[in-house]
Amino acid sequence: IPLKPELSPQQNAARFYKDYAKAKNAEKILTEQMERAEIEAEYLAMVLEELSRVEGEADLWEIREELEQGGYIRPDRKKQKVRPGKPMEFLSSDGYRIYVGRNNCENDRLSLKTARKDDLWLHIQKFHGTHVIIACAGVTPPDETITEAAQLAAWFSQAKEGQNVPVDVTPVRYLRKPKGAKPGMVVYDKYRTVIVTPDGNLAERLRQKL
Repeated sequence: IPLKPELSPQQNAARFYKDYAKAKNAEKILTEQMERAEIEAEYLAMVLEELSRVEGEADLWEIREELEQGGYIRPDRKKQKVRPGKPMEFLSSDGYRIYVGRNNCENDRLSLKTARKDDLWLHIQKFHGTHVIIACAGVTPPDETITEAAQLAAWFSQAKEGQNVPVDVTPVRYLRKPKGAKPGMVVYDKYRTVIVTPDGNLAERLRQKL
């Protein structure tokens, strides 16, 4: 250990302790910054994915407003107020209404405000995707309806070109939004998983034209 001869042993020890404390604090700060950066990257990837579901100007303005509120882009003072859009609506083969969000803000409204606590919520596992709600009011839907809703969750996600895609299913009452979480981000700890293959033709067939 290199020592400074002009310092006493106690002063050398204090110097090393100070350097150690500084390095330890720097490591803590760096770790926190990396964690925040990962969250930001995750969120921006979600925004990029939701752009694939844009169907009109209102959808684009809502995404822009979300980014403005998050401080990612400057507010546009000249823009006109756009009424929030409605989620996509589908009708399962068994007659159950299935709702699919188009963007993060719409996902929050759909899952945390519009849906009943005893409806079913679906989301693709480990990929970015939309929130899907089966409006069932506590009645257990037939397996075919759950499979179709899971296929929609897979189709409107990053894994739309995949096969054997895992989709989580849980009642809405088990969803929680952590304090300070980004739009569209929720957590849940009770769920089951179904395996499906995304089907664009199914989405087109079940879609309700409003």
